[in-house]
Amino acid sequence: MSAKARVKEYMTREVATVDADDTVADVARRIAESDHNGFPVTDGRKVEGFVSARDLLLADENAPIFTVMVEDIVVAHPEMDVIDAARVILRSGIQKLPVVDDAGNLTGIISNTDVVRSQIERATPEKVGELMETLQHIHDVAVREERRRVRLDNLVPTQDRVYADELEGRRYELEHGLAEPLVVIANATGEKELLLLTDGHHRALAADRLGIEEMDAYVIVVEADEPVTLGMENTARNEGLSSIDDVAVVDYARHPLIETTKRLQ
Repeated sequence: MSAKARVKEYMTREVATVDADDTVADVARRIAESDHNGFPVTDGRKVEGFVSARDLLLADENAPIFTVMVEDIVVAHPEMDVIDAARVILRSGIQKLPVVDDAGNLTGIISNTDVVRSQIERATPEKVGELMETLQHIHDVAVREERRRVRLDNLVPTQDRVYADELEGRRYELEHGLAEPLVVIANATGEKELLLLTDGHHRALAADRLGIEEMDAYVIVVEADEPVTLGMENTARNEGLSSIDDVAVVDYARHPLIETTKRLQ
């Protein structure tokens, strides 16, 4: 049975909020000076409502926010299925859902963009499982999966280039707490464990540029009586890849999918 993606995996955890006693002018200024189009209204961690840019239109600039905010708001739970959150967003016509725990405390916020990303870029258990099956079939070795933190400077990439525009997208996600786990193969070579980065090159490079030293990862551990040389190791060696610093950033072209889409227009 496939694991479902949960809201907590894709929500933004650091949420900008406003107080019920803030004025319309104060909140309008914050919206104008940021990329937000609205804010949850909170009392401590308790969610009291939501105010959007539309709610501020025609309102007296000195009016307190509690007089214009929407009080009866739709919220999500951290354990909620992302697909269910998508249905709520679609049917309600809103762009963002505050995420609250069982006590009604604000724990994050999930947007329609987060929902889309969860479906097209998720490092799913199925993807990890398929890679494990491939390794077992090709190399006739036992493998197991574990979750752990990995140091970026210990990773050996298996992809020689990334795209600048997608790199910027991953940087934005990291800055907003949206990082997905990497997928790494751990292969013992003598006394040293070789960590091959197989999925998440853009995320790893973006994190490195932000000064992040470690990331969460699905680690596929190869268990063999004798050292096994994997095909990905040969690929990395042939491409001269020994660290993520060796990965080139292509800034003169967009991702191939974008180019293809552009040609179709």
